[in-house]
Amino acid sequence: MDLLMDRPRPPESIFENPAEPLFAPAPDLIEWLQATFIANGAPLQNEDHKHLAWASLGALWTNVPNGRAGRRIIGQCEMGLPPMNKWGRARVERQLLDWFGGLPDFVLTFDAEYARDCSDAEFMALVEHELYHAGQERDPFGAPKFRKNGAPAFAIRGHDVEEFVGVVRRYGAGAAGVQEMVDAANARPEIADVKIALACGTCRLRAA
Repeated sequence: MDLLMDRPRPPESIFENPAEPLFAPAPDLIEWLQATFIANGAPLQNEDHKHLAWASLGALWTNVPNGRAGRRIIGQCEMGLPPMNKWGRARVERQLLDWFGGLPDFVLTFDAEYARDCSDAEFMALVEHELYHAGQERDPFGAPKFRKNGAPAFAIRGHDVEEFVGVVRRYGAGAAGVQEMVDAANARPEIADVKIALACGTCRLRAA
């Protein structure tokens, strides 16, 4: 697929001095993921990301190794301006303006070394995993929430399934509320069979 051959790559400059921590804005990555997964008529358009058509996204490559509990972290999704004290928020706001020229709703950070060396399918799975964390708020009845101006209300989204294997084994997928996930797992992958498990910083932070 030509689209995959043109996937964004980290700049070579980010690998030149591993001892110097670097974060490099990746506007080409945002352009690529919007054209690949979000835009109407995109070749791999995913309706689960349709709310992101109204979102401002920022992306960063980094050479900084990251990990938690002995596991490597290769991607992370964060809200652009998390709740902080005034100085902390102003400091983050200044850095975001310097990187992106604006204040994104979400910031996606990717391990440059992994992104350079992984397969096309692994890269796509990683990017979509982080996009799934860039979610839309829900009301108490589970309906999507919107701002007064009609735009989606954004929030970091957790996983669809958080259940014990033993509960599923003893009582079944239906009782545990994971039948839809089981059905998806039993079907053939729509794009490719790859593994990105436990390599996401957003997941690891929420598990803390």
